[in-house]
Amino acid sequence: MSEQTWTIESIRDALGNPALAQRFLGEINRAPAHLLLQVFAKWERIAADTVAAVARGRELAASEQRGEQIPGEWVDRTDHVHREAERIRARGAA
Repeated sequence: MSEQTWTIESIRDALGNPALAQRFLGEINRAPAHLLLQVFAKWERIAADTVAAVARGRELAASEQRGEQIPGEWVDRTDHVHREAERIRARGAA
């Protein structure tokens, strides 16, 4: 990802989710002056991680759409899930 100059507006927009953006704006607006940079840095990291995750998701979706193998190490946990479900059912859970 290219280096981006973050602003309150760009962080808000990068968060994507209106509820999360509102939470950010609330925190940044209520932060005492001596904590303002700390709160900003926290949300800057969250926004950058969100932008990177969206980009990665789009890359993976494009790979899948082209019929390519999705990169990464994938572990088949189906048997484990079935064993756990059976154990839970044996205890009488729904």
